[in-house]
Amino acid sequence: MSRELSLAEIFQLGYYWETKILLTAVRMDVFSALDGKQRTLHDMADRLSTHEQTLGLLLNALVAMRLLEKDGESYGNSTAAATHLVRNSGQYIGHLLLLHDAEWDNWGKLEQTIRTGQRSVDRHVFETDPELGSNVLAVLHRIGQQSGPDLAKRLQLSGPVRFLDLGGGAGTNAIAFCQAYPELTATVFDLPATLRLTERTVKEAGLESRIALFPGDFNKDGLGGPYDVVLMSDILHYQDFSTNAALVKKVWTHLAPGGRLVIKDRFLNEAGTGPAWTTAFAIHILVNTERGGCYKTADAIRWMGEAGFPTVTELEPSAVVQGIRSQEP
Repeated sequence: MSRELSLAEIFQLGYYWETKILLTAVRMDVFSALDGKQRTLHDMADRLSTHEQTLGLLLNALVAMRLLEKDGESYGNSTAAATHLVRNSGQYIGHLLLLHDAEWDNWGKLEQTIRTGQRSVDRHVFETDPELGSNVLAVLHRIGQQSGPDLAKRLQLSGPVRFLDLGGGAGTNAIAFCQAYPELTATVFDLPATLRLTERTVKEAGLESRIALFPGDFNKDGLGGPYDVVLMSDILHYQDFSTNAALVKKVWTHLAPGGRLVIKDRFLNEAGTGPAWTTAFAIHILVNTERGGCYKTADAIRWMGEAGFPTVTELEPSAVVQGIRSQEP
């Protein structure tokens, strides 16, 4: 039985102050300006071309948030900031935070969206700012390198598998599957602009001979194949219910007999009240996409059943669903 929230916790839920302080500091590139150095407020204001007194308020707040350290009149990065918020760090995650900041105005229209049911955006920021989208995918690629191998092993594949990573982004999962299964060959299908990043990550992994890049719009264009396994990872929440149903049917036609469709996404429970993070993510999708939504596991199972998959199973609660096509052509 869950406990009641305290008054302090309710206030904490309502405060967005620290969020905007951090996002502003990342946008101004405060942490990169301090890379490995101790600098005075005057020096920082000069480097960032800002008003000195107001910058001081921001820096002191970042000290209190444990992102900066202050020694006398000098400021420096905390260990966490130096690792994740300095642009030249190999573990920089600032691009993902810049995406959140780019969506700030959309969140300000949440009440209007809830009251009217009308969304205020017609294109996702990935489309309006391709450079930011590419940088965000690079960050997600690095994060996904931890989960991709686990998903690959869970499917227990063998032999010369033909694998399609549909809407595969930076190719994170295709790379993980190739590394887990030496006989597997993969195709990453995505928009041409996205595949420029994919080409880079595939080359870095040394897998150019085993991973093909297929540019196109998966709702409009042919997908090639036939494939033994098709993975749809975190793409369906950007689309509406009927578009997803049609795409699942389309994938069925590109599978070999006995082939599998694996859908990995953030599914809500049947009541729609959990997992907790996904309920908030559903609001994020509401205010930042034209037609997207968070769906239930039962929705994915329904799409697969209607497409003709006789066997559909939930491999991971609220996360992974698999459909297997019959052996008959």
